[in-house]
Amino acid sequence: MEKQKKELKGVWQLYSVKENKLERLRNSCPKCGPGTFMANHEDRLTCGKCGYTIYKNKKK
Repeated sequence: MEKQKKELKGVWQLYSVKENKLERLRNSCPKCGPGTFMANHEDRLTCGKCGYTIYKNKKK
């Protein structure tokens, strides 16, 4: 059997490296500040720490 490459899980999925700079892939919570990411749901962005919610615009 071939060894499968393990995918990194957790906080590493929230960042990417471009031109030797670290880039955040998700928005930070405006109430909690940098370091607290917003969860990206289908119709909203939600902070897991304080519960702050931003609803996305619906396109008709």
